Amino acid sequence: ADKGFCFISPVDGSKDVFVHFSAIQNDNFRTLFEGQKVTFSVESGAKGPAAANVIITD
Repeated sequence: ADKGFCFISPVDGSKDVFVHFSAIQNDNFRTLFEGQKVTFSVESGAKGPAAANVIITD
């Protein structure tokens, strides 16, 4: 995501969750690609639910 944020689509079909690049737990690149599998928790952000502790699993 060149914008520094994107949305994650949960596998359970629930509403997409906002994620800021700073929530991505990766030592090298804080970039997500379409179709990548991740685990994450959801926290209440200023503008609604936001992903936290995003970990790339594939």
